[in-house]
Amino acid sequence: MSRTAQAGTLESMDCLVTVTEANAGSGISLGITGSSAARFKTAMEKKVHEVLAAMGVKDIDIAIQDNGALDIVLGARVETAVKRLEREE
Repeated sequence: MSRTAQAGTLESMDCLVTVTEANAGSGISLGITGSSAARFKTAMEKKVHEVLAAMGVKDIDIAIQDNGALDIVLGARVETAVKRLEREE
């Protein structure tokens, strides 16, 4: 069974980030849903990839349910979820 971690909430101006460990070499799988996804998906994907690159993460599955989170909030939620997943190792 794959390990999973989360960060964030479903409140307005926030997002819920769920990360699941992935097999080595499988890459980054990213899914974004929610109120801002249609308009800001490209910018959100860019931010997520920037955070993951800075953390040295190459293989992970990420699901984001967005409710209007600012860029900085999204980045913080991704970083926190990844750190929580790593702490479980």
